[in-house]
Amino acid sequence: MSSRDVILGRVRRALGGPPGAPTTYDTDIDRDYLHEHGDRTTTQTVELLAVNLADYRANVHRCTAGELAATVARLLAEHGSRSVAIPGGLHEEWLAQTGLTRVADDAQSTPAALDQVDSVVTACAVAIAETGTIVLDGSPDQGRRRITLILDHHICVVRVPDQVVSSVPQALERLDPTRPLTWISGPSATSDIELDRVEGVHGPRTLEVILLSG
Repeated sequence: MSSRDVILGRVRRALGGPPGAPTTYDTDIDRDYLHEHGDRTTTQTVELLAVNLADYRANVHRCTAGELAATVARLLAEHGSRSVAIPGGLHEEWLAQTGLTRVADDAQSTPAALDQVDSVVTACAVAIAETGTIVLDGSPDQGRRRITLILDHHICVVRVPDQVVSSVPQALERLDPTRPLTWISGPSATSDIELDRVEGVHGPRTLEVILLSG
């Protein structure tokens, strides 16, 4: 028996479960926990997402499908962007009203080269209202993880209500654990021992979330 098996066995016993390894994680692991806190309507769930995103210092915007291209162009202009990274599967019409230099999500791009790009625009896999979290899974409209970690300005489009769930358990039911998942709760930030907050250390300094309806 390995040290890992010993530790996990102790954890299972502490939780009141069987000491041995489960035969199958689908049937032998107790999942009798709340899948949602409270009873909210769809509209209330979307509003909770907006509130928690803002609480994490993300900039929240709302628009319809017909307004999306103009909204993206405005946010890029307000940021002073001259170039924008785009995943290969991003909808072309999202950038229809901007004439910026477009940088493709290329596997050969170096971190130094990406650091010179001003912004990135992506879709998302799911958004979690209770935690104000956006999850990317590397799908064609989201691109490689590094384009959302190196660049300083990230515009992320969330389709509401289709891509919004209440809780983490509900999000996990939609996600494929074999994909490269990136969980984003506001712009990247850290604090030193004196609790001085510094943003942009491990990812974008500015996160813009567009809640797209219609």
